[in-house]
Amino acid sequence: MSASVLVLYNEPVLPPHHPQYEAERDVLDTVAECTAVLREAGYAVRTLGLAHDLQPLLDEVRRQRPDAVFNLHEGVPESSVTEVQAAALLEWLGLPYTGCPARCLALGRDKAASKYLLRGAELPTPPFALLDADDEPRWTGRYPLIVKPTFEDASIGIEQDNVVTTPEQLPAAVARLRQHFAPPLLLEELLPGREFHVNVLEIGPPAQRRLLVLPPGEIVFQPADPRWHPVYTYTAKWDTASGEYQRCLVQAPVTLDPQLQHAIDHLARRAFRLFHCRDYARLDIRLDAHGQPHILEVNPNPYLISLILVNALQAAGYSFEWLILELLRSALDRAPRPALTAT
Repeated sequence: MSASVLVLYNEPVLPPHHPQYEAERDVLDTVAECTAVLREAGYAVRTLGLAHDLQPLLDEVRRQRPDAVFNLHEGVPESSVTEVQAAALLEWLGLPYTGCPARCLALGRDKAASKYLLRGAELPTPPFALLDADDEPRWTGRYPLIVKPTFEDASIGIEQDNVVTTPEQLPAAVARLRQHFAPPLLLEELLPGREFHVNVLEIGPPAQRRLLVLPPGEIVFQPADPRWHPVYTYTAKWDTASGEYQRCLVQAPVTLDPQLQHAIDHLARRAFRLFHCRDYARLDIRLDAHGQPHILEVNPNPYLISLILVNALQAAGYSFEWLILELLRSALDRAPRPALTAT
């Protein structure tokens, strides 16, 4: 009998006019692609979308406990911690699932904790400061800087006017973000170099797990224009009709100088282990003025059908279908084994 798999995802809840509507619904494409691969491979697949109520998951497990969960739950809008809570509930229920564990997802959602962890481990990351709710906007580092929400992903809250080029602009940028996002805010030096997205996979049987750093993709900001800062904003990522989207080109994969590629590989492996990632993760990396790589973010459970990931897999000799089945096999390998009984 084939293994039973529950594909768990966040049920979209936002209305069409909401600015995050497209980003939230993106998960449906991933669900469709992953489900098709799993069914083609002979697995018995069910899907379940969760929004604000976790009870449907409990009911589904009681009705028919799956052998593994393919976890695509990205959290409910305006309550990003629900991504962590969904994974934690799967752990509570003793269900093996794909992707990073809850503690890793919690770190990935908290840019402040991530930055301190990177700095404490002496991994290069751009200079930063935190701004609590009552703090006066103040920055003692180099300009330009960028102001970011601390607890969001998918570039939510990142736009062109987050970039600050003079001290006089800082209060207005901070005030705009404070209207929409919980404190603290993250102030971070905007490095001038190229930006890369690097996917890392953890593959192989349980006793022989190894890390595979895939070829990087690059976000190319072109051409240079003083009206546009080289930032991968929410608009550039999701609004296909915008000028920013047209100006931010994704090239994947890209071939780097061997020394730079070696440095990025080293950072990717160390960060993957430092954050307790599992199965797959993505690092966003930017070069400084001297061409040295710095880690912007560590992203657990990144977008599985992204152009950068799919192209990187092909360049490394793998397929998207292989990745989906490898993720599931890894989860099934983590399933609890029956206890031995005396005879």
